Order: sequence, then C-alpha cells, then structure tokens
Amino acid sequence: MFDKEPVISIKHINHYYGKGILKRQILYDINLDIYPGEIVIMTGPSGSGKTTLLSLIGGLRSVQEGSLQFLGIELYKASQKKLVNIRRKIGYIFQAHNLLEFLTARQNVQMAVELNKFVSHQQAIAKSETILKAVGLGERIDYYPENLSGGQKQRVAIARALVNNPPLVLADEPTAALDKQSGRDVVQLMQHLAKEQGTSILLVTHDNRILDIADRIVEMEDGLLARDSQGKVNN
Repeated sequence: MFDKEPVISIKHINHYYGKGILKRQILYDINLDIYPGEIVIMTGPSGSGKTTLLSLIGGLRSVQEGSLQFLGIELYKASQKKLVNIRRKIGYIFQAHNLLEFLTARQNVQMAVELNKFVSHQQAIAKSETILKAVGLGERIDYYPENLSGGQKQRVAIARALVNNPPLVLADEPTAALDKQSGRDVVQLMQHLAKEQGTSILLVTHDNRILDIADRIVEMEDGLLARDSQGKVNN
C-alpha cells in the first residue's frame, strides 16, 4: 500500500504501570506502522491502553520494552534530551484545547512557532496568521479564548498543532467536547490540512461519527491491538 518509510514504526511494545506486587501490564506486544500522510483512527473502550500508546509515540513517556521508531530514530532508551527534540517535531491536539487564556488566538499559535529559534518574530506572526486564516479564523485572530466557541478554540489548537508542518499529529479525543457539526468540521479540517501538508495523523476517539475520515482504523482492547483495518471504513 505504501512505498515510503513509516513515520512511526512500533515493534513488540510492552508497557507496565507500578512496581513490585503492584506492577500491572497495560500494553501487550503492540506492532504498528503509520505512513506519511496517513490518517489512522484508534478506537477502543476506556482503559484499553489507547492514551498510554499515544503518550509513548509522542515521547511523553519512556519506552520500557520493544522498539518504537519515529522517522527512523529509536525511542527505546532515548535520553530526555532526545525525547524533547522528538516532541518538537510532533503536533498535539487534546480534548481540552489547552489554550492559554491570557493570550490571543494568534499568540497561542505563535508560541509554537517560536520554539524554532531560526524563525524571526515577524515570520512567526505571519505564519500564525496564515494558518489561522486556513482554519477559518481570519476574523478571530486577536480574540482571546473566552470570546471563542468550543469549536473555534479547537480550531486554534489545530492551527497550533499544524503551524510548523510536523510529520506527525497526535489527537486525543479532539471532538469529545464538541457538538456533532462542530466535531465534523474540526476533523474534516484536520484531514484537509494534513493531506495538504503530507502530515500523518493518529487520532484516538470514541466518536463513531467521524470514523469515515480514516485511511485505517485500529482497535485497542485490554492492551492488545485487536483489529487493524486497511482501507476506508464506511458507516
């Protein structure tokens, strides 16, 4: 199906919480590849290990057993410095948009751009305004979060995640707090921008209304990858 190297390549990942008699296995022998420009949706009941796997892929937790490569870089036994560098190459979108209330929409996005020390202040402003226009917020650039709707806040979060053209975006329940139409608009926007930029998206959701945007659906159950469907899923 793909002739390119995967953005993410996971081999035989196991993960545990706790120590000693409290040690409990959360993930069991996970194997998964995600390719450039691919949109993968991960489903499964609460407690099945979805968010744990997402946090490992995002360099937010350390890999304990197995191999996890991001753009060919091995994360097993990676130093904290290497994990920080990995995190800078990934866009994150969470259920709670995590915007800073005392910053405008543009300033929230601009913070992400300014992590790159090679981008000037003026370039950061220009890039932030361009992506906010692309997500349909051209009229809301200088609004504070308190004056934006839930869907608009999530659009700012998408702009922030995509402004640096990351090879990978991780989204954890991005539509959970949104009504049906806003949720639909948000994921279609992610889909459009990702395809335009060639960004891969791994999206964790319980929202069955958005499954049709996926190139592939993977299902977690009790810490196992229970199903991996190739091709479109039609509701």
